[in-house]
Amino acid sequence: MKSRRRKRTDPKKKIIVITIILLLFWVGAFYIYTTYKNIQIEPIKYETTKLSSTQNEQTVENEEENSKTIADMIEATTKNIVGISKLKNAGNSILSTSNEAELGLGTGVIVTENGYILSNEHVTGSKYSKCYITLENGQNYEGTVTWSDTDLDLSLTKIEAKNLSYATLGDSSKIRVGETVYAIGNPIGFEFRRTVTSGIISAKNRSIKIEEENNKSYMSDLIQTDATINPGNSGGPLITPNGEVIGINTVKITTAEGIGFAVPINVVKSIIQKYQKGENFEQANIGIYAYDKQVIPYLDSNISFEKGIYVAQITPKGPSDNTELKEKDIILSIDGKEINTMNDLREYIYTKKPGEKVTLKIVRGKINRQIDITLGRK
Repeated sequence: MKSRRRKRTDPKKKIIVITIILLLFWVGAFYIYTTYKNIQIEPIKYETTKLSSTQNEQTVENEEENSKTIADMIEATTKNIVGISKLKNAGNSILSTSNEAELGLGTGVIVTENGYILSNEHVTGSKYSKCYITLENGQNYEGTVTWSDTDLDLSLTKIEAKNLSYATLGDSSKIRVGETVYAIGNPIGFEFRRTVTSGIISAKNRSIKIEEENNKSYMSDLIQTDATINPGNSGGPLITPNGEVIGINTVKITTAEGIGFAVPINVVKSIIQKYQKGENFEQANIGIYAYDKQVIPYLDSNISFEKGIYVAQITPKGPSDNTELKEKDIILSIDGKEINTMNDLREYIYTKKPGEKVTLKIVRGKINRQIDITLGRK
């Protein structure tokens, strides 16, 4: 019978294995320790903005600065505003409190250093009329109307004064609906002289029908604004926030609130510039009555056109009479300048002299043609 022998584990091998395991453990532990020891944990970087009063204070400061700038502009502009009356006051000033109800006070704005004042014709009267002017400093002058236009309801009055502060004229062709504007005038009378109201440009190129004493007329290409315009504001300026005059306040709709109108300044700028240079202005005349496409619906709903102005009447014995121009023609341009409103035509004619020749491009039915006309004297 064979005896069984127990297999013995070699003690040396066991010690070697245990030694290797311990060595690997300590190497691994040392690696982990040194690796994580060198890792630097940085805090997350981010920018902060305090929602404190600093920003609000800056905004308030900007608003206050803007308000101050506008106030300075208005203060400077009001120095160019004058009171106008057709009646001479018994006192020292037409802005005197005495006999105020009898004065019929209106407004004007000084537009040249040598004493020309722009206003409404219905305030000053027509050409050669006399009216009485009071400046911001209280000085009084008798004025003579040197130019006026009934259709535009504008006039220029001359007083014998020099070195006057005068308003800056803007460009009414560049105005936009929604822009802020200010109206300055003398509503009601002495107590409320040089009143300033603010608003926006509500619309451009407006046409309105005027009915007075059973007579109908039309004003076109007007600036509509919701800046308050009251009786006495007539003839005062409509200005932008930088103080430039873009219109002359003329009428308001009495049956509604916030609907007033001003004549755009561009139509009269060339005339002002001539007087400013000391030149004589002779108003040229083309001898027609024409209407914008905005006015035509008032006259005849069957007439329709996209561009130009409609010749409604040719003045008998006028410059256009006995020419190839006919009633119902549509004028598209004059000397190559596109015409879409009556003020476009007036603005160009005011730059010409009587006796000069102009070329009209017209459309008659489906036929286009050019017509030469020699301007007359109005």
